[in-house]
Amino acid sequence: MARETTRDAAAPRNYPKGERRRAQIIEAAFAAFGQVGYRNASMVQLAAACGVSRAGLLHHFPTKESLLEAVLDARDRQDGEHFLESGALSQDGVAYFAAMIRLVAHNQANPLIVSLFAVLSSEATAADHPARPYFVARYERTRREMQSAVDDLARRGLLRSHVDASRLAADLVAFLDGLQVQWLLSPDEIDMPEHLRAMLRCFISVELP
Repeated sequence: MARETTRDAAAPRNYPKGERRRAQIIEAAFAAFGQVGYRNASMVQLAAACGVSRAGLLHHFPTKESLLEAVLDARDRQDGEHFLESGALSQDGVAYFAAMIRLVAHNQANPLIVSLFAVLSSEATAADHPARPYFVARYERTRREMQSAVDDLARRGLLRSHVDASRLAADLVAFLDGLQVQWLLSPDEIDMPEHLRAMLRCFISVELP
């Protein structure tokens, strides 16, 4: 898989030196966690990847857990920027799913974002994983917001007659997760935004922008 930088997580050059270094560390951890997982990435390896000593790394992030939290926060900021704050959009089902297609297209252009989520969400099923609370809350929020968008479509008569609106949100989340894994394994064969658009046509009776 091609290696991409997380430009959204990096600080501009005019930031103070400490802020630039912190952003570089987050970027290196973003790549490492997405490639080998949280458990297999050591602080020594992460320090070497961003060109600082272990002591320098610990100055910015005293624990590996605090670095993981910063990486997950960076990913959420990217989603917010490219998904236009899904919580507000979920009140309009058409706008919500149109924005979701745009987000998936953005992610397809940035493989490490997809890899990070796929690797860490799988690891986080372990009861003692530090990212487990984050992913439990993230999935609950995603299902809730998606269900709100689905309910809006149902009220407006924009769902196809065969659709069970009560199950659609969980089904679509499962579809998206599986689609990401398939794309990571076969990026030349899977076009994620087009597959998502085709899937949504099966449920929504209007064409999405």
